[in-house]
Amino acid sequence: MDTNRPQKDIMELDTARIMELLPHRYPFLLIDKVRDIVSGESAVGIKNVTINEPFFPGHFPGHPVMPGVLIVESMAQTAAAMVVVSMDDDPDGKLVYFMAIDNARFRKPVVPGDVLEIHVTKTQKRGSVWKFEGIAKVDDAVVAEAKFTAMIVDP
Repeated sequence: MDTNRPQKDIMELDTARIMELLPHRYPFLLIDKVRDIVSGESAVGIKNVTINEPFFPGHFPGHPVMPGVLIVESMAQTAAAMVVVSMDDDPDGKLVYFMAIDNARFRKPVVPGDVLEIHVTKTQKRGSVWKFEGIAKVDDAVVAEAKFTAMIVDP
């Protein structure tokens, strides 16, 4: 990070602000809040997992478990919100596309009633391509982790 450039002071994004920054909508908006934002570097996303999630009736009947791919998607959405809100130029209309997912690991099931805390950290940035590490936790226990790459584009 350029230490000569002043950091933006961004404390927290609520759902309304996230929806201004990202194109995702129900049922695919998978974060409720983003907090602890360090501009262009890291953030923590929050997903309140409820029994009303549209994927639970089929994953799995009688034993609802949040799909691991959606946990990784919540990591990507947290990173995208952090990146877009940190941009110096106008973020309106910017899209963040997944390019790669590496080393995804799922440690424990995420179930209704859990509060998923998604920690994302930028590991590299070259032009419009960003690399991140993500760690998802429930009650301070790691439930999933992944490395992923994304690109910022103008649609």
